[in-house]
Amino acid sequence: MQRSRSIPGVAFGTSAFFLWGLFPAFFGLLAFAGAAEVVAQRILWTLLVVLAVLLVSGRLRELRGIGARTWRLAAVASAAIALNWGVYVYGVISGHVVECALGYFINPLVTVAFGVLIFRERLARAQWAALGLGAAAVAVLTVDYGRPPVIALVLACSFATYGLVKKVVPLDALRGIAAEGVVAAPFALLFVIGLAVTGRSEFGSSPGHAALMIATGPVTLIPLLLFSVAAQRVPLSTMGLLQYLTPALQLAWGVAIAHEPMPASRWAGFALIWAALAIFTAHALLRARRTHLDARSTAAAGSERG
Repeated sequence: MQRSRSIPGVAFGTSAFFLWGLFPAFFGLLAFAGAAEVVAQRILWTLLVVLAVLLVSGRLRELRGIGARTWRLAAVASAAIALNWGVYVYGVISGHVVECALGYFINPLVTVAFGVLIFRERLARAQWAALGLGAAAVAVLTVDYGRPPVIALVLACSFATYGLVKKVVPLDALRGIAAEGVVAAPFALLFVIGLAVTGRSEFGSSPGHAALMIATGPVTLIPLLLFSVAAQRVPLSTMGLLQYLTPALQLAWGVAIAHEPMPASRWAGFALIWAALAIFTAHALLRARRTHLDARSTAAAGSERG
């Protein structure tokens, strides 16, 4: 039964990460507007789409039952993902797709680092080795770029923050997105109105521009819904492996399509990141396997005693 659930689950998960990997192609089409306007429009249209989904599914009233603490957490998550979206869009439209991909490659390592710094988690030697390689990679890339990889670091830290908050918010994917959108919508709407009043809005400059900005709503929501379905059907270890599909596709787009420069020193930095991720992933898979075997042994021992 579990296997029959996991097979379509992997398909859903692969589809979600594949679509996220194609985001440079879509958001590159929005280069006619500034990153702030794109993010504001994305917040508004995503909220409208998710509210429509909740309305059609008869779940809109569920938003009324959200408590004050949950709204505060949603506000933190909303700020983190808005920062992430803004920096990502800026990176894509300014020709830094490779650096955006780097941010999502190092995101798992930043999440582990947050666990140590915030929750005082204890790490195994393999995890410390992975973090050390990650730090070395950032140092190498700092020398390569002539500056710290700010876009990558902000993307990784903001998304790691978003992930940490989402772990403690007692909301499913749809209600979570809706709550985050409700919090951010007033600010986004004021910004959009301000652009329109001052004549700096690109939304109304042409039907094509308006259509592309409206499309940010379903483009944002569809892969997230696919991911939510997959997360319920697929083991975390499998999802952990699938997540690397997104930055791999973004890196390929940046190098092969956008023709961003990739000198040997930059490849060396990425190689260190990949080595760190290989260690990190291998350790996670071994630990998951050991936990599974221990659970089976405990269950077998219990059945024998019964």
